[in-house]
Amino acid sequence: MLFEQFYLPSLGHASYLIGSEETGEALALDVRRDVDTYYRYAQEHGLRIRYAADTHQHNDYLSGITELRQRSDLELLASARAELGYRAESLADGDRLSMGEVELEILHTPGHTPEHISLLVRDRSRGEDPLMLLSGGALLVADVARPDLLGDWERTQRHAREVCQTLRDKILPLPDHVMVFPTHVAGSLCGGSIGSMLFTSLGYERRLNHILQSVEDENEFTRQCLNLEGLPTVPPYWRRMRHGNQAGPEALGVLTEPRPMGPAEAERARDEGAYLVDCRTPEAFGGGHVPGALNIGLGNAFPTWAGTVLPEGAHTVLVLDDPSDLWTATWHLLRIGYPVPLGWLEGGMAGWRTSGREPEMLPQWTPRGLDEERRRNGDLVILDVRQPGEWSAGHVPGARHLPGGEINDRLEEVPEGRPVAVYCGSGFRSSVIASVLARAGRGPIFNTLGGFGGWKNAGLPVED
Repeated sequence: MLFEQFYLPSLGHASYLIGSEETGEALALDVRRDVDTYYRYAQEHGLRIRYAADTHQHNDYLSGITELRQRSDLELLASARAELGYRAESLADGDRLSMGEVELEILHTPGHTPEHISLLVRDRSRGEDPLMLLSGGALLVADVARPDLLGDWERTQRHAREVCQTLRDKILPLPDHVMVFPTHVAGSLCGGSIGSMLFTSLGYERRLNHILQSVEDENEFTRQCLNLEGLPTVPPYWRRMRHGNQAGPEALGVLTEPRPMGPAEAERARDEGAYLVDCRTPEAFGGGHVPGALNIGLGNAFPTWAGTVLPEGAHTVLVLDDPSDLWTATWHLLRIGYPVPLGWLEGGMAGWRTSGREPEMLPQWTPRGLDEERRRNGDLVILDVRQPGEWSAGHVPGARHLPGGEINDRLEEVPEGRPVAVYCGSGFRSSVIASVLARAGRGPIFNTLGGFGGWKNAGLPVED
């Protein structure tokens, strides 16, 4: 048996290719939209991708399952309970799929979503015992997937009970040696305390996964599962992803190369409604940026924050430190449903400045500078944009809490005409939100470099 995990830190996402050495057949599971990586692996190992499936219709990214079908002749598989706008062979609980020595048993494992399935894998060249569980969101490393993504409180309660029943009746009866490979891994917002390892074992989770300790008491387990206060804020773009995956994401086809734009063309695109996305660091953005630009630093958090602050279907122009980063940023956007950028600012901010155009500045404060200003200026609004769990663990005295993921829905809560200092854990997220506030005309706006981490390390007072 051949097996490979593909980890995408920017989405906290793992996808898989599992193949038979006997027959050369392979199945791709929970694939991302840039599918070349699967074909490269298959070619290098003499495999033909014959099947593709999603464990569930994801909320956090657009699946590449229909992209695979555009590239080659293969069979799409899906849960019998999935509501899909594309043709796929239905998989019911207990169904089995064989590829030579590899046997995949389908387990219906609802809870994270109603249609959720997991794949129990046997390598019959080594024996009939199950070898691994491709668990999707049914069981995570040191966690279980959140039940609250699909609707109202009543439905969330029902899903929490289904999580308990799935774990108790389907997953935990499996042997301790079974390796567990989830789809939602480190970096995903589908859990509140996902561990840093990219796989685990059932025995390890049975002993050390805190929430599993109450699985025999359905009421207690459900109560813990419904404690949503420690969960990350759901990014706004997630509202669109599940529907897109149910319909079947549109095939990307041949992608257009984003073109270099001079300052005049970039300025015109902005004035016609495009969003200038500055992918540089908060320090660089603060020192000078195109007026009206949003600062979303290019790194693992880029897609989450792009999907948070950009409206659906937004056309973008990128400002990059290095033009070689163009396709990294482009794929981040494509994976969450945005179109290819219109272009990128040729010459970067140096080109903007030498064109004679004025840059905007975003003043940067240190934690000590923020402390001095809050003591001096009673009119200052201090905005904490961290996650709820971070806020409850301690915050700057007198701060207001507005999770960054909710900024577009709660913008009116930020007063106009008063100075606003924004902070997060380090200065990255706060720079994103500060750029949104500045673009909306709030302010004056100040970003806090070092964030609450720097605040605590400086020995400044903390409020619970």
